[in-house]
Amino acid sequence: MTQADMPVWRSLMFVPVNVEKFVASAHKRGADAIILDLEDSVPMAEKAKARTLVHAAAETVSQAGADVVVRVNRPWRLTVRDIEASVCARVTALSLPKVADASHIRAVAEILDEVERENGLPVGHTRLLAMIETADALFHAREIAGAHPRVIAMTLGGEDFALSADMQPDPEALFYPSQQMLLAARAAGIVPLGFIGSIAEYQDQDKFRRTIRQARRLGFFGAACIHPTQVTICNEEFAPGDDEVATARAMIDAYDEAIAAGRGSVEFQGQMIDEPVVDRARRTLALAERINARQNAAAPAS
Repeated sequence: MTQADMPVWRSLMFVPVNVEKFVASAHKRGADAIILDLEDSVPMAEKAKARTLVHAAAETVSQAGADVVVRVNRPWRLTVRDIEASVCARVTALSLPKVADASHIRAVAEILDEVERENGLPVGHTRLLAMIETADALFHAREIAGAHPRVIAMTLGGEDFALSADMQPDPEALFYPSQQMLLAARAAGIVPLGFIGSIAEYQDQDKFRRTIRQARRLGFFGAACIHPTQVTICNEEFAPGDDEVATARAMIDAYDEAIAAGRGSVEFQGQMIDEPVVDRARRTLALAERINARQNAAAPAS
């Protein structure tokens, strides 16, 4: 997957599909994607009813241009029912919790082939966000990331992973598995989502902003959110700032001028730059352009 093919998901906000007031207001929060949740936020007794709400909720939450992702349940009998109820034109992807290995991904993909045909959708319409949530799955992360073309993103479910590993979901404990997941995603050419820490800690906004800044430096592309304040911070911190864009553009211009003049070494703002550094600047501009294009294409939210 090239950078141009990657989804622009700086922020993915969880919304319980069975809570009408959250569904109704989700499109006003500015998230790049809305995750309609059928899993943790829906009690077992409500899951059957929740499935019937997905299509209407997808229409509602996407009205300002957000992509729609549905988080399905892990036990296979629930997974299949959730898939059958969720696949539709408005749903961009499914978020798969507790992915075990590559065969798990391929089994879901096979089910999706059938369901998409039954619903008159092109095969491959529904993409997959794989969630690494057990210690065993971490050692299969590379194979999971490359298991099927439907997989476009991967993340570490910090709370469930910490439980699986019998450790606290502290940044120190989650740093290694998060980096392993990120590197597996990058090696497979898909989007690494997440940050180092617990998603449940949202009240200290300054701390969360520092966490997201760290995540971008480490190579994460975006993150899931459980509160609108997190959405705003993710949108700001996972996007290149104006100064960063201006510096990147000036660096590329200086490099191109030097190469055109036959010089191989280029000094820019007191440092020598070469092709990898300039490539990073080009990626910065490309990302800024894709974010701007997405924002310009989004319908105004009422």
